[in-house]
Amino acid sequence: MARYLAQIIVMGAQVVGRAFARALQQEFAASQAAAKARGRTGQQSAAASSITGMSLQEAQQILNISTLTPEEIQKNYEHLFKVNDKSVGGSFYIQSKVVRAKERLDEELSIQTQQEKPQSQQNKET
Repeated sequence: MARYLAQIIVMGAQVVGRAFARALQQEFAASQAAAKARGRTGQQSAAASSITGMSLQEAQQILNISTLTPEEIQKNYEHLFKVNDKSVGGSFYIQSKVVRAKERLDEELSIQTQQEKPQSQQNKET
């Protein structure tokens, strides 16, 4: 009886181990494909995320931004910064998150601008 129980446990562990290894392989392949698709812009964006400590999605959520336009970013930033001012009972922590989110979005806008310049030059040449 104990022998059968041990065999069941060993077989179950093997099945789980194989499934885990397969999932890791698939995740690695997907991450490599995503990195290749992002190319240079993805590397710059990842670098900006690590510098500011905030992902692009998080920054967009904090400032409630759906499209990256300088006007919308500035408008939402000013509103949230004023609302969270310590003198009106706001939170310094939230105010600092708003500042970091704006910095991250500004960095992303500059990355996109740099990316658009070479493309527009290529279009002019052809």
